[in-house]
Amino acid sequence: MSFHDFVAGGEARERFVTALGRALEQLGFVFVRDHGIDEALLARAYALAERLFALPEALKRRYETPQDGRQRGYTSFGVEHAKDRSVADLKELWHVGRLLPVDHPRTQSGAIPRNRYVEELPGFSETAQALFDAMDRFAMGLLEAIEIHLGRPTGFFEDLTRDGNSVLRIIHYPPLPDDVPEGAVRAAEHEDINLLTILPASTEPGLQLMTRDGEWLEVVPPPGAMVCDTGDMMQLLTDGRLPATTHRVVNPSLDTQRSRYSMPLFCHPHPDAVLRPAREQGAIPEVTAGSFLMERLRAIGLA
Repeated sequence: MSFHDFVAGGEARERFVTALGRALEQLGFVFVRDHGIDEALLARAYALAERLFALPEALKRRYETPQDGRQRGYTSFGVEHAKDRSVADLKELWHVGRLLPVDHPRTQSGAIPRNRYVEELPGFSETAQALFDAMDRFAMGLLEAIEIHLGRPTGFFEDLTRDGNSVLRIIHYPPLPDDVPEGAVRAAEHEDINLLTILPASTEPGLQLMTRDGEWLEVVPPPGAMVCDTGDMMQLLTDGRLPATTHRVVNPSLDTQRSRYSMPLFCHPHPDAVLRPAREQGAIPEVTAGSFLMERLRAIGLA
């Protein structure tokens, strides 16, 4: 589907909203083209990501922040694992988030961690921030369409995500080592934590989603399209109307041992946003975005 239809308004917008809502309800994944994100910016970000992960391991680890759940900066190879699994995924990460003023209350409190600037790689941090901003704008447009589909008040998602903890995750899946642990894969089956994920085409194949019938499908977006899917926070917020879809990144065959790079944007609410109000006189407690995120970061080994 084309995002131009949503921007055009009228019947084209209505068709887009209906198609997007149905796809997310039935499959959880959708391809959207004409998103307005500069292909040259994406190419530059991928080229700089390759140089970033080629830096010495000791240098990269200087930018690792386990104290805040590794929400920004570097995450070493073999740290993250899928929820309810003990075998680590075969990847290393770099996180870039929303740039708030240093005197912003959420910056001051640490609720929104500050980004880590890579002095050893000029241009990387600026490019990553520009890509975050572009993908974040597109995500907000899709959330507006989802808002209409759900019948939520105008501005519902804008209020929910204002000064929120969205993050661009830059991922490097290296060629498989000779001693791959039994059962280890590039990314074991999981659901995303957040509201909405926006994913440009990765540099190598491997992404698969699980259908509602339990079958694995290859995710192969058309050229120039973004892959969009809903996560656990959206499932919780909508009482399961927009469910999170299980997906994974499988290992390459032995004759295609190349690095794989991927750059999903995870759209998050602000930390105080209520995803589920307390129910039954407190028998079911309130869930906020901040508490939910930290619980999941602990479950996947980042915190």
